[in-house]
Amino acid sequence: MLVGESRSGLPVGMHRSSRAFTLIELLVVMAILGVLAAVMVSAGSWALRRADISRARGELAALATALERYRRQHGDYPITNGETRSAELLQALVGLRGPGGERLNPRGRALIDLGLFTTGNDLDPLTSEAAELVDPWGNPYVYFYKEPPDSWRNSGFVLYSAGPDERHAPALLTGGYPQPDLDENRDNIYAAP
Repeated sequence: MLVGESRSGLPVGMHRSSRAFTLIELLVVMAILGVLAAVMVSAGSWALRRADISRARGELAALATALERYRRQHGDYPITNGETRSAELLQALVGLRGPGGERLNPRGRALIDLGLFTTGNDLDPLTSEAAELVDPWGNPYVYFYKEPPDSWRNSGFVLYSAGPDERHAPALLTGGYPQPDLDENRDNIYAAP
């Protein structure tokens, strides 16, 4: 035994328990790391959700601006007819459809930059009438105008995203007004006409 060593072979004043972490200490550290990771994941998902909402608002604003330019150019907004509302909207904004749905000469002027939007099924709207504009959650934007034409009283169009919960009740009130107070529509993101 050397001078300054205890019988256990450790320096004087040092005990076996100070050589390593105990199981409780390791569990406490792991619990703290788990809480920190959960906080970071929660903050990250919140930030991604906010980014998607901001993107949808920006796209809706760009679409509303394009619809106003369309109205100035053609005298009216594109009229919807049937279930392909988003596809009809896209066809109109790329210059292929007139306000009544009539096919235009393909030389029509595009009113939106297609590179800034996502289309469903990655279809080319210049070659496929089934292409639709989709929101950040992958759902088609919903567009109504003068549907049905005889009872439409709304002075503008209705354009929205179903939002993060991806649910919406597309039925409009009499006159062509949306119903944002329905449970399915509470998180919808609307464009201002």
